[in-house]
Amino acid sequence: MIKFTKHFLKKLEDLLSELGFVLRYEKGNFQSGYCLVEHRNILVVNKFFDTENRIQVIIEIIQQLDNFNENLLTPKGKTLLKNIKNGKLENLSAEEDIDNKQTEETKI
Repeated sequence: MIKFTKHFLKKLEDLLSELGFVLRYEKGNFQSGYCLVEHRNILVVNKFFDTENRIQVIIEIIQQLDNFNENLLTPKGKTLLKNIKNGKLENLSAEEDIDNKQTEETKI
């Protein structure tokens, strides 16, 4: 199962940025917690959501995206996008554990 951490949220935000989308957290009356501003690469997510809900919403958004240039992505970004699009969230958790372990080793 995927861990809903702020670190993973940051990875998703970075992925959207690489894809050319601007992610904003705003208050509003969103039926599903987010809205995609038409004809512009702006995503608005309910700012009152906690980390877990933000991650769930962003994953849902990424799964629905189809107009992006995959060549803009870093290798890690391509892997993350592929796993999200294929619904392989357990793979994302394993990658996050590896990233967290590397970050902890760097601090030591």
